[in-house]
Amino acid sequence: MKTITVEQLQQKLKLEVLAGEDQLQRLITHPKAHRPGLEFVGYFDFFPMNRVQVLGRKEITYLHKQSEEERNLHIGNVVKYHPPCFIVTAKQEGLKYLMIYCQQEGIPLLRTEDTTSEFLGKLDAYLVQALAPQIAVHGVCMNISGIGVLLRGKSGIGKSETAHTLIRRGHRLVADDIVVLKKLGPHTLLGTHNETTREFLALRSIGLINVVRLYGRKAFQDETRIVLDILLSSWQDQALNNELELEPSSTEYLGVQIPHIEIQLQPGRDVAGMIEAAANSWYLKQQGYSAAEEFLKRIEEEMK
Repeated sequence: MKTITVEQLQQKLKLEVLAGEDQLQRLITHPKAHRPGLEFVGYFDFFPMNRVQVLGRKEITYLHKQSEEERNLHIGNVVKYHPPCFIVTAKQEGLKYLMIYCQQEGIPLLRTEDTTSEFLGKLDAYLVQALAPQIAVHGVCMNISGIGVLLRGKSGIGKSETAHTLIRRGHRLVADDIVVLKKLGPHTLLGTHNETTREFLALRSIGLINVVRLYGRKAFQDETRIVLDILLSSWQDQALNNELELEPSSTEYLGVQIPHIEIQLQPGRDVAGMIEAAANSWYLKQQGYSAAEEFLKRIEEEMK
């Protein structure tokens, strides 16, 4: 199970620490936050205690209006479940009673200047990505005119060299050698780097190059949604290389099916151009157009 610490969350979203400074190593395991409402009136049957608890104006205003005895009761009932942390939005004040309870129970209390709706959007987006299941695969990840492509193949087949050609044509590198794949949803796979290899491309006989230093910021981006899996392989003379594939093949990563094609390499072939064509062809298929289907329709019409 993927986890992050409260400290990682605090640093990423630049949150102010009000209490529990020594408890920032508490773990966050759930990718969704929760706003306690019914819990403040004593209903805990479905309380998601393992989630980050967000207190907006509605919750804090309600607590402010309670008597000290009622407020202590409501806060005490929630705090005793020891959620990972509490986050107060909109830089609300008058939180001394909440700070005392959190300090006593060892729960971090954080605060942000963002409104509740703004902050929840940021928080959920970060948690979903940070806690997403992930694997690392050997290959190159590129963004081809807005289309995320994973290039795979045996070591030395020419993946990085092909990526360099694509960069020179105006496309963007995401990761070289080690590609981290994150599952963000049933049909969504995100490709990114592992931080260590960020912006680097390894070219045989040349060595490491920093694509941003050589070609500018437009040559690199941190992540992209993977929609096409391309395998680069050695040329096989006996293989049928111009077949009409009406039934597309796919590769599965973390339970997500990604359209797959194989490109066989041969001296003189414009591999980068073929990858561009594959990406553009995928885009057209998303718009409802298939060149193979149109071709077969023309043949059927000629045979009538």
